[in-house]
Amino acid sequence: MKLLAILPFFIQLLFCASLHIGMSANPSRINPILSTDTVSSEIAQYIFNSLITYDENASIKLELAKSYQFLDNKTLLFTLRDDIFWSDGKSFSAQDVVFTYETITSPTVFTPYAESFRHIDKVEAIDDLNIKITYKYPYFAALETWTTGILPYHILNNESSIMTSSFNHKPIGTGAFILKDFSISNNFILTANQNYFMGSPKLERIVYHFAPDGSTEFLMLKSGELDIGSLTPLQVKKQIDEKFHEQFNIYETISHSYSYVGFNLNLPKFQDARVREALSLAIDRQELIDLLLFGEGIICTGPFMPHTKVFNPDVKAPAHDIKKAKELLKQAGYDEKNPFEFELITNSGPRTYIAQILQHQLKNAGVNMKIRVMEWQAFLNTVVNPRRFEAILMGWQMGIKADAYQIWHSESAKIGGFNLVNYKNDKVDMLIKKAEKVIDEEEFSTIYREIFKLIAEDNPYLFLYIPKTITAVKKDIYPVRPSIIGIMHNIIEWDKK
Repeated sequence: MKLLAILPFFIQLLFCASLHIGMSANPSRINPILSTDTVSSEIAQYIFNSLITYDENASIKLELAKSYQFLDNKTLLFTLRDDIFWSDGKSFSAQDVVFTYETITSPTVFTPYAESFRHIDKVEAIDDLNIKITYKYPYFAALETWTTGILPYHILNNESSIMTSSFNHKPIGTGAFILKDFSISNNFILTANQNYFMGSPKLERIVYHFAPDGSTEFLMLKSGELDIGSLTPLQVKKQIDEKFHEQFNIYETISHSYSYVGFNLNLPKFQDARVREALSLAIDRQELIDLLLFGEGIICTGPFMPHTKVFNPDVKAPAHDIKKAKELLKQAGYDEKNPFEFELITNSGPRTYIAQILQHQLKNAGVNMKIRVMEWQAFLNTVVNPRRFEAILMGWQMGIKADAYQIWHSESAKIGGFNLVNYKNDKVDMLIKKAEKVIDEEEFSTIYREIFKLIAEDNPYLFLYIPKTITAVKKDIYPVRPSIIGIMHNIIEWDKK
């Protein structure tokens, strides 16, 4: 009887249009204001909506909002759509937006997304469909703040603690998909929201399969278990065959991330600008790209994303120059008898190979770099967060809308802040604050290009490279349109032949 009872489920799963995706770890909290890991954030974006979002050209488009207008340079009015329901059938309203703002900014809620709301003075529901947001001053990202997912007031208003709420494993959203069950170490299945206000997705299910590493994901792709997955440059260059090409389309785009070596600028040895410049000149970034990525990447010249208006194309990659690196180190008091030495700490995995190549390159300039490799959580908890390092090898994601405050302003050089290396430049601080109050996009971009230049000149990091994102998608999935915001931006349109 038990077999007969579950048989219809498996028959339905077999014949419905399902998209199979790999996940490298179990999601933690599927809540748009608490999701910080990649898997949780991805799943949350299919379950929740925001007032506005980005289209495939990275321009603002409406989502939960029907319209918006600036009443003046500090006051923003949103009018909401009147045809939106939560997945439990309750109507969406302005009360949900106010509640989300109050939750994010609550002192009892710990979320990195609260930083984006620090410029807001108050959020008011004028009626069920209109919200007035008053900023403390003109703010350049006033609109972009509201790309954050909205929470349901009627579900969470009586929760004693949203941090530990069961809602984080049983989310109720307005989005295109619904999560029926949260079960650790099992597949996660999202089902299409048949009442989605933008129309029901053509895919009936998204099935997430546990694939703990890239090798496992690759094997699952080759065996046909997955419809979409990431590929490494090695796999693309050496490990896929004609049969794979017959089954999959391969899409390559520049990723939204970069790798870097960060120096602890509290330490006297790294406060000498000549030392930082010497280390930058001593490394060969193109060799890193060729050896690690088989050429599938570009040199990173600074902190903001290429092909955006805030990127400064006039800042060129430092030329690999061992002779000049040695001269600068000598000026700073280092030579063969007294070599410059430091320890680089990173997490286990692919970054170990980056560290080893850097160690070899720096040795050619007379620099002795020791390497310490740690498990990721131990690395974060005992090295990065308490700032107990000389140098770290890590990576950052780059946002569509650049905001330099969190990483580069001196006010963020604190425990809990993202200015991990204690970078302080008075002019950069001034320009970041100035740009926050600039609404004109061209003026803002001009200021940020200057910030880009100043940071690159200071060498607080060794900016290394930006890898390409390589994605394989089965040829029976359509329509796939790669975009600056990701390959799955139009998943509501996807179908299977």
